[in-house]
Amino acid sequence: MRNILVIDDDEIIQNVLEKILVKEGFRVERAQNGKEGLAKFDLLKYDLVITDLMMPYANGFEIISKLKQHPNTANAAVIVISSITHEESVMDSFKLGVDEYIRKPIMVGELLLRIKKLLLSRPSNA
Repeated sequence: MRNILVIDDDEIIQNVLEKILVKEGFRVERAQNGKEGLAKFDLLKYDLVITDLMMPYANGFEIISKLKQHPNTANAAVIVISSITHEESVMDSFKLGVDEYIRKPIMVGELLLRIKKLLLSRPSNA
């Protein structure tokens, strides 16, 4: 079973993503903010981290930088889901190692296709 960490301060987005991903057979951990997300890195090896950029305590850029250095997340695929549309922010995300950048509002079908494509091309970290 693939492990996915969802880091977003919007509880509705967390609930929707968890429901969809669990239905697809993934194990989902959730974090309400950047600080909580960073603490979750110590719990499991994750195959995918989905994060927002604008969150309290640690923003998405900090999350991405730190997850690339942590042994449980260094090989994880990374998807940013954000309402930020500035080209500079998008480019900065990719420079940090993000695999996909999806703008809010999320299209569920597109998100699932991108997740499956990313995970099919990588061995499981679990």
